[in-house]
Amino acid sequence: MQKILGYLRRAVQEFDLIQDGDRIAVGISGGKDSLVLLRALRDFQRFGLVEYSLTAVTLDLQFEGRQTDYSAVSELCDSLGIPYHILRTEIGRIVFESRKETHPCSLCAKMRRGALHDATKDLGCNKLALGHHNDDAIETFLMNLFIEGRIGCYAPKSYLSRKDITLIRPLSFAPEREIRRVAKQCIPEVVRSRCPVDGHTARESMKDFIRVQEKTQSGFKTRVFGAMRRANVDGWGGKTYYRNLSADDPETNGKASRFYIMDQLRNSESKGEEDHANTGD
Repeated sequence: MQKILGYLRRAVQEFDLIQDGDRIAVGISGGKDSLVLLRALRDFQRFGLVEYSLTAVTLDLQFEGRQTDYSAVSELCDSLGIPYHILRTEIGRIVFESRKETHPCSLCAKMRRGALHDATKDLGCNKLALGHHNDDAIETFLMNLFIEGRIGCYAPKSYLSRKDITLIRPLSFAPEREIRRVAKQCIPEVVRSRCPVDGHTARESMKDFIRVQEKTQSGFKTRVFGAMRRANVDGWGGKTYYRNLSADDPETNGKASRFYIMDQLRNSESKGEEDHANTGD
């Protein structure tokens, strides 16, 4: 768990994910990623570096009209002293029975997002923490590139103005292999997904592609993520990288000299504004 906490702390600092007084709803699917996230946020909370509260929330999609047994998650939340809420929905029935979607993932994800955002507001929380990890970000980036023909990814932190909540992904730097290892050690039981298409999606195909590339070209994932960071794709540069578009020329293209430390830039801008105010110009 120490490594996971290190990754989490780095993400919190790099992307300004958590502030004092935050009320954080943690989206719990019952899988390893969300449960490790919940445990890590609880342990990080005990350090006292930031004061925040936690609430766990699960959407039961009720595939085939049957409720999922989340008693193991409830017991874990009780042991951690975290309030736990289960919201039973009809999303599974709508996607697979009413709509009979051939490609159900998009509609299902959209409905789940909407329900989670509403639940976050109803629970009085201002932030929603999701369990996406580093491998998820790389997969999403490559899927957008190869399938949709665009450069983009979800953001490690994003504000939803319509709902007045902020989405955060504290495991953004954590590799899936480390999450899997910690889950075996620290999580008593993982709830298996009952989704009919689980394991047969475009994401699974991308996972297979990345495994092959990593095997034949060691460091493939590191290089892809590094490119995302240096180009600051959808905020992934964080405080480390800031792309100075005015420096885009053949002499500097693709070189680290095009990127500036965000903190230094901010300090310089703040000093310039302060000098401007002092001179009265």
